[in-house]
Amino acid sequence: MKTLYKIKKGLDLKLEGMAQPPQNGGSVNGLPLAETYALRPADFTGVVVRLLVREGDMVKAGDALFCDKATGMVKFASPVSGKVAAIVRGERRKILRVEIEADKTQGSKAFSVKAIADYSRDEMVNLLCEAGLFAFVRQRPYDVIACPTDAPKGIFVSAFSKMPLAADFNVVATGQEEDFKNGLRALARISKVHLGISPEQINSPLLPVSEVSVNVFDGPNPSGNVGVHINHADPVNKGETVWTIGAEAVIMIGRLLRTGQADFTRIIAVGGSEAVKPCYVKTPVGTPLKAVFAAGVKQGGHVRIVNGNPLVGQKSSLDDYLGAFSTEVCALPEGDDVVEPFGWIAPRLNDFSTSYTYFSRLFGGDRAYRLDCRIKGGERRMIMSGEYDRVFPMDIYAGHLVKAIITGDIDRQEALGIYEVAPEDFAVAEFVDSSKLELQRIVREGLDILRKENS
Repeated sequence: MKTLYKIKKGLDLKLEGMAQPPQNGGSVNGLPLAETYALRPADFTGVVVRLLVREGDMVKAGDALFCDKATGMVKFASPVSGKVAAIVRGERRKILRVEIEADKTQGSKAFSVKAIADYSRDEMVNLLCEAGLFAFVRQRPYDVIACPTDAPKGIFVSAFSKMPLAADFNVVATGQEEDFKNGLRALARISKVHLGISPEQINSPLLPVSEVSVNVFDGPNPSGNVGVHINHADPVNKGETVWTIGAEAVIMIGRLLRTGQADFTRIIAVGGSEAVKPCYVKTPVGTPLKAVFAAGVKQGGHVRIVNGNPLVGQKSSLDDYLGAFSTEVCALPEGDDVVEPFGWIAPRLNDFSTSYTYFSRLFGGDRAYRLDCRIKGGERRMIMSGEYDRVFPMDIYAGHLVKAIITGDIDRQEALGIYEVAPEDFAVAEFVDSSKLELQRIVREGLDILRKENS
């Protein structure tokens, strides 16, 4: 049985450089083995790292590089086999990344697996922890890596995204449908699983899975966000915990149970108006972005590399590595070389606006835009005009919550629903914000402070 939720608030933004699926003339390219891969502890929010390897150690794919110091159970595994080439540290000896020099012939650690139905809850959790796959499970409240000893009231998975330049999960899962289904069945051994799909996926080969509750979300971005799914299907109250996991990681779980090996390969979208060849690539977590953008970027020094989605990803460079949770990487115009002689009075035939102030509206609202990364204005006073609420589809007063976080009013934050949200839920609101506030950073800092206060 499927439950339909109609989402009316939100904003769809189309950008040039969308990776095209094979049926539309696109391609899925397997990348050759790179020299070095890296795992970054900063990708795993809320984790205090304890190293388990030293420089020069030999590891296989699936061997733990570091673990969470708080429990010791959650392990973070190497995506490839090879030698630990470097442990790069920053200020106060903070570990920035662990680099692995890949072997020419790859090997993987073997795990003992059995039929899914034979696993108890604790056995399944322990297997995922040992294989390094529990590292992809996040929890709400706080949007941090989940604690394996908690008992969540549900696990939420979203099988689609409406973010600009997002990877199409139907392309990602092609040929891996059974692994995805088995991954869902494995999670169902732990807790009740809620799968969010779009109306176009109702007859998808990804379904049916009898052990899973399926919810259909129809509407604009961010209707694909797991936070929206939680808010509508089973909201989080104080004292409750839910887990979330990306659909790509669910495939990895199914693959582990089929092969007995941890395979961190995933299919990601490479896009953006400055990408020479937008496409899908198949590569492990931690791949050098220089290898991902092997076809090159167009403008040289005036391009911003985004590790992730344009609205929620991290500003990066070609010298960085693919993030653990990145399902797309993008090359966008930086905008630092743009000269506008007439400033705000220009007709703006190629710019996007949420209002009708630009002439570009006359050419249709469904076109793709080539937007740069300029903010076009400085931070200013916050005006309570309902601007956030027009694009924020959760039953939360977004503007009031942001003000409560800024002022440090913890009681009011709790009353306004901070336990339900994650920074990505404010991505669209940040995009339309005329006050130019960094809403995602504000929410992240608020969640960190709240977690520290409640610990």
